[in-house]
Amino acid sequence: MADRNVTYCSEINMEELQKDAVRIFNSGFACSESIVYTIRKHFHLDLSDDAIAMSSGFPWGLGGGGCICGALAGGTMMLGYFFGRTTPGDPKITKCFELTNELHDYFKKTCGGTCCRVLTKGMDKNSLERKSQCTSFVSETVKKTAEIILREMSPS
Repeated sequence: MADRNVTYCSEINMEELQKDAVRIFNSGFACSESIVYTIRKHFHLDLSDDAIAMSSGFPWGLGGGGCICGALAGGTMMLGYFFGRTTPGDPKITKCFELTNELHDYFKKTCGGTCCRVLTKGMDKNSLERKSQCTSFVSETVKKTAEIILREMSPS
C-alpha cells in the first residue's frame, strides 16, 4: 500500500456503507463522487475534499460522453488511492492493475457492462428509471470496492 495516512479498519458495516453511498447519491452527488465520499468516510481517510472534486468529471460517462460508468471510475480512484503508485516505475502498479481489473470484471458481470451509454440506453438522463439503476450501481460498486480494500489490507 502507498505511504498515505490510512488507518486500517478491520471491519466496515457494509449495510451502512451502502446506505451512506445511496443517501449521498440521492442528495445530489453523482455516482463517482458518492463512491469517493463514502469510502473516505467509512475508512476514516485523511483525504481532502479535493478528491471528491477530482471525481466530478466522471459522471454520465466522463462528463456526459457516455463512456465508463462513473461509479466504476470512483471505485477505481479509491483502489488507486490505496494501492497505486506515486513514483515512476514503482512495480506496485501491477497489484493496482489486478485489483482494478477485478473491480471492472465484477462490475461488468453484475451491472451488465461498463459503458454508461450502453447501461442507460433508452433512459432519459433525469428519469426515475435511470436514477434507480444508477443507485443500484453505486450501492454494488461501493461494497465491492470496500471488500477489495479490506481483503488486501487484512493482516495475513
